[in-house]
Amino acid sequence: MDHGAVITIFISAMRKLQVDILGLSTSPHTNGAYALILYEVEGKRKLPIIIGGFEAQAIALKLENIKPPRPFTHDLFKNISDAFGLHVNEIVIDELHNETFYAKVICELGGEIHEIDARPSDAIAIAVRFNAPVFVTEDIMDEAGIREEQKDDEGGELPGEPEDEPEPEEVTASLPKSPEAKLEDLETRLDDAVKREDYEEAARLRDEISRLKGM
Repeated sequence: MDHGAVITIFISAMRKLQVDILGLSTSPHTNGAYALILYEVEGKRKLPIIIGGFEAQAIALKLENIKPPRPFTHDLFKNISDAFGLHVNEIVIDELHNETFYAKVICELGGEIHEIDARPSDAIAIAVRFNAPVFVTEDIMDEAGIREEQKDDEGGELPGEPEDEPEPEEVTASLPKSPEAKLEDLETRLDDAVKREDYEEAARLRDEISRLKGM
């Protein structure tokens, strides 16, 4: 069995969820970074990934069909690929280690499949130029995806999870928080960030929750 066949079997064996780009968001305290928001095509979860400003610009320009006067790096890759008959079949975000996402660019050249390691930001900037589908493994979506709270017809929260009564501010401020209380506070703030669609803050809180759970 050749290497291309092994890669094809491995990729097809993974449980993949197709995602699409919802948008890019930023805030004054991100130091030039952006949150790339991916949403589950056949689901209700969203996956925020923090990316650099250059990669965000490369993605946004293509989404807006704005052609720069000279080709950017990802445009150059597309031009070279076209010249040599290389096609990008799909992008798979398949690993998450130490709060860092990893992706694979699945290419085809001369009938052979090749799997190229890439940052998700670069991989997606390439995907939008090839109109290639983007996938996230189910394990990663389960670990890092954010599910929006369901609303009733009036826009309120559905019944079944009554809100906790807030403790007096002077009492909570004087007592050190246990890890359990800190985790509960972070999860409450995460829910609030999702409701406000502040996905950059949601990604930061999600990573802080992961660190606390790993302690």
